[in-house]
Amino acid sequence: MAAKTSVATDGIEFSSLPLISKHRSRALITGMFIGMASLAGCATGPTTTDVIRVDRAQGSQENIASLSSVIQSNPSDPEGYNSRGSAYGRAGEFKRAVDDFNRAIQLNPQFYQAYANRALVYRNMGKPVDAANDYNRALQINPSYDVAYIGRGNIYRQAGRNDEAFNDFNKAIQLDTTDGRAYHNRGLIYQVRGQHAQAIEDFSKAISLSTNSPEPYNGRGISYVALNDDDNAFADFNRAIELNDKIAESWANQALVYERRGDRVRANKSYSHAVRLDPNYKPAVDGAARTRGGGGA
Repeated sequence: MAAKTSVATDGIEFSSLPLISKHRSRALITGMFIGMASLAGCATGPTTTDVIRVDRAQGSQENIASLSSVIQSNPSDPEGYNSRGSAYGRAGEFKRAVDDFNRAIQLNPQFYQAYANRALVYRNMGKPVDAANDYNRALQINPSYDVAYIGRGNIYRQAGRNDEAFNDFNKAIQLDTTDGRAYHNRGLIYQVRGQHAQAIEDFSKAISLSTNSPEPYNGRGISYVALNDDDNAFADFNRAIELNDKIAESWANQALVYERRGDRVRANKSYSHAVRLDPNYKPAVDGAARTRGGGGA
């Protein structure tokens, strides 16, 4: 029976603040069946779910109160509203975030970072059309804004418009972006196209730009599996687990290599651990059921 696995994807960051990008969002390559032993080969395209990671420091009531004081001192400064909107976004208070970005844009209609920040919140509110419109507006104001190309590219990927997404990620890379998401997400498209050598190159570049992010290790590992390079794949999946051991995909990917090696006991243990982390993660659920005869968790 075929073994399913997945890989995480693009990270999320508010474009106007000097914050480290948080790479929480995930893309499930749900049909990545690689031929080896009893594993058949077939790949389907990924989808993306972008989630803003709650940041307790940036989204704390203390930080928001401090930013509110700044706004009270200078209510005509759009930067204050943009900064507080970003904090509200980090706190998961999306309506208040949108209200602040609206005010920032009202005060400065050319504030392209505020458009991109509002787009990010719209993405998390399930409003991709509104998000795309905001990214388009940001790019009209500043055609060299790499963050907006990456954000819009992710919306295109969600809609299955991979060629347009690829073009946006390419554009960000041509602008010499230092944001690893551009390379990571272009790598995912190369992966879907079966161009695994190019995908590995892009994932490696993403790793060099975001050394503490597990997602590009998972992505590169999947392409190594596609090329039957299980040793490098296993090393990448283990590194992803070292960086963040709370991601179900990483454990399921590790389990895939164990399964390919015929070690059903360890495969079942890793699949089962992935299920405990995310009981709704189907590749892990299926893998645990498939290897159950090899031993318990």
